[in-house]
Amino acid sequence: MKSLLITFLLLGSQLVAADGQRFDLSMRASEIDPRAKAHPEIKFSFTDDKGKPADLQHAVVDTRVPSQGKLVIWLMGHNQGLFERISSYGYHGIQPHYSNGWFAGITKAQYEDGSGTVLGNIRLEASTGEDHSPLVNIPKPDGMMERSLQFVKWLVKANPEGKWQQFITDDGMGLRWEKVIMSGISHGSTTSARFAMHQKVDRVVMFSGPRDNTETWQGGPSATPSNRFFGFTHILDGGWAADHYCRSWQLLKMHNHGPIVNIDSAKPPYGNTRRLITNIDVKNNAGRAHTIVVPGGKDVVGQWVYDEVFRYLFTHPVDQSGPAVPMDADCEMDQGQRK
Repeated sequence: MKSLLITFLLLGSQLVAADGQRFDLSMRASEIDPRAKAHPEIKFSFTDDKGKPADLQHAVVDTRVPSQGKLVIWLMGHNQGLFERISSYGYHGIQPHYSNGWFAGITKAQYEDGSGTVLGNIRLEASTGEDHSPLVNIPKPDGMMERSLQFVKWLVKANPEGKWQQFITDDGMGLRWEKVIMSGISHGSTTSARFAMHQKVDRVVMFSGPRDNTETWQGGPSATPSNRFFGFTHILDGGWAADHYCRSWQLLKMHNHGPIVNIDSAKPPYGNTRRLITNIDVKNNAGRAHTIVVPGGKDVVGQWVYDEVFRYLFTHPVDQSGPAVPMDADCEMDQGQRK
C-alpha cells in the first residue's frame, strides 16, 4: 500500500464547525514529485537513521477563519504550535522538505575564502535549485522553491476546501511570491532572509537569526524591502550574546524602522519596530533561549508564551514603521572570520 499520509487532526469540537474546520495535512516530498532525489553527499535523505520517513511535509489551513490570502513557508522542522497560530490568522502554511543538509560539510578553508558570500550562496542554491555555489549541486526539484510549488499543487487536489490554487501563478510554473511569508528559526531564519533578498516576498519573520556572522551578504541589495523583515530573539541565545543577530538585523537595515524593543515591558504594536527581544526566564539555559521564541514555545511552567508577539510579527501592517534610529554602537559589526 502506497505510504500516503494525509493527516486530519480533528481535536473534537475545537476543530469541527458547521462552516469549516482546521485541516492539518502531511505528505512525503518523494511521493509528490518523482524527480525529487536524496543527496547523501550533503547528508540529505528521505529516511532517518532508523529508516523512518524524513521527507514528510506539513500543511495547514483553517477554513473557519476568513482567508487573508497569505502563505507562510516555514523553513525548519514542523511546529504544530506555529501552524495552529498562523492558521488562526487566516493564513495558509506549509513546511517543505528541501536540500538543506549541507551545513556540516563546509570546511574552514571554504568558509574563509574572503568573499563573505560562501554560506549565503549555498543557502540561495538550496532555496532556488539554481546554480549559485560551486560547493554544492542542488537541482531544481530538490530546492525549496520547486518543493513548495509541487506541494501546493498536491494540496490543490488533496484539500480543495483550502483553496490553495490562489498561490499558484496562472501558468502553473511558480508560486505567487508576493503572497508568501518566509519564516524559520536559526538555520531556517537565515535561509529565509537570504532567499527574500533574492526574491521579493510579502514579509520575512525570523526567529533566533539570521546568523552567518562571518559573512556580508546580509548587507547586499535586497528584492524585499527592509520594512518587511521582522526579527525576534531571546537575549540569552548564544547568537544574540555574540552579536550575530543584531549584526544581521543592522545589515538588513531593520534599524531604519525603529529601535530594539524588549517585549517583556512593552505592548503591541511595540512602536512599530522590526526588532524584538525577550528575557523570559529560561533558567539560564542558552539552548532553551534559542528555541523558546518560536510559536508553540512554552515557559518553565508549561504555559504558551508570546501569542501577542507572534500575531504582531506575522500580521503587523508593513507600511506602519517606527522611526529610523542610529546603528547600535555596542553591536560588533566587524566579526572577520571568527566562528
